[in-house]
Amino acid sequence: MTAPSIVVQTAYAELLELCAAAAFREAFPQNGTFVSKTVKGRRYWYFQEPSSQGRAQKYAGPETPELLDKISRHRGAREDEAQRRDLVSALFRVQRTPRPSPEIAAIVAALAKAGVFRLRGVLVGTVAFQTYAAMLGMPMGGSSVGTEDVDIAQFRNVSVAVDDKTPPAIDTLRDVDETFRPVPHNVDGRRATRYQAKSGLRVDFLTPNKGADTSDPQSLPALRTDAEPLRFLDFLIHDPEPAVVLHGAGTYVLVPSPQRFAVHKLIVSRRRSAGSPKRDKDLRQASVLLIALARNRPFELREAFHEAFSRGKAWKHTLVEAMGLLEPYPRDIALKTMGEPRSIIPSIDLAFGNSPVRYDTERDIVRFTGEDNLGRPVPCAISREALEDHFAADGLSKTERVEIFQKNREDIEALTREKFLRSPITDTELTLVKTEDVKKIHSHH
Repeated sequence: MTAPSIVVQTAYAELLELCAAAAFREAFPQNGTFVSKTVKGRRYWYFQEPSSQGRAQKYAGPETPELLDKISRHRGAREDEAQRRDLVSALFRVQRTPRPSPEIAAIVAALAKAGVFRLRGVLVGTVAFQTYAAMLGMPMGGSSVGTEDVDIAQFRNVSVAVDDKTPPAIDTLRDVDETFRPVPHNVDGRRATRYQAKSGLRVDFLTPNKGADTSDPQSLPALRTDAEPLRFLDFLIHDPEPAVVLHGAGTYVLVPSPQRFAVHKLIVSRRRSAGSPKRDKDLRQASVLLIALARNRPFELREAFHEAFSRGKAWKHTLVEAMGLLEPYPRDIALKTMGEPRSIIPSIDLAFGNSPVRYDTERDIVRFTGEDNLGRPVPCAISREALEDHFAADGLSKTERVEIFQKNREDIEALTREKFLRSPITDTELTLVKTEDVKKIHSHH
């Protein structure tokens, strides 16, 4: 039995705070001081510590209230590894929260210790998706969370600007598994954006392609590696969130916000071929997140969609096409959250055969069934009030109301189709034509 969402989220919030403090302690030991620099009107903080070459500086981040609080509490921080381990175990026990394989967890921990996330690298892909279960307090299906990849993304301009470096990426990976080798890039074989171990485990470095289309690898000087340029990645990794990879005592990382992850998965699903397992996985992950976000972060989800729509017709067209491939419930709950009708999806439609009709005494409605453009059943109904007000069913018995429905079936189905496609979604489980719907639809024609 899984724990209530609020219990999981509360435990995760405590773990996140403890892991953030632990990561800060590890990155910045006690024998140094924090100093700031102002660049183009914004203040950035660095940690200055003695070294054999004088004073070395490590990048801490742009000034935020959260960073200033960490700096003020730096010397009083205490070790809490046992408490963190207990919280990780509890999250896994109460909700079977997904976590990566030990091999992947070790890679992510090594990258974190090397400073990848401190230097604003972002963990993307399925390992990032796994962190959302506890973050949002949601269950996950196993088919959505398996992976043998670790994907790290960073803006190139950030990589240049942070004025700090990790060890070479290949050195960090070989400290975990000495069989890691750079994979020669298919455009320039002298460079590598992917590293692969003998076991098959892969680590890919990515960066947004924001200018002209290119396949050339791009240098990420802060992470000491090259990276594969990808379209749409800038949307995904803008304004990332801290998260915890649930393994051991927890590893503090940066991941895309879950609302951006969901929208991005929809976009990239349309760039994969029909029938591709990766497309199916993209749509499953997007569906899980859309359902959780509609409940926990509706405003943020709406903003992410609207931002993507505002990027132009091609973005909007790609997104609404992808939404047409979703199962009805996640599709409709996302549209409801966005305040958009189903008709924004060009492929969607509602048709009717001669489905059985029955009177639902409990709700006082006549039920029937339609079929969407993918052949899936769509439960439909018309209220008693609508039949009485617009189809002369006043004072009739239940059997007679069904007969009135059959007599006016074509008109009622046309009204139902109009509501299904163009009215705001109020009920994701039933398209119910009410008397006010009939008035509105007639007034628009």
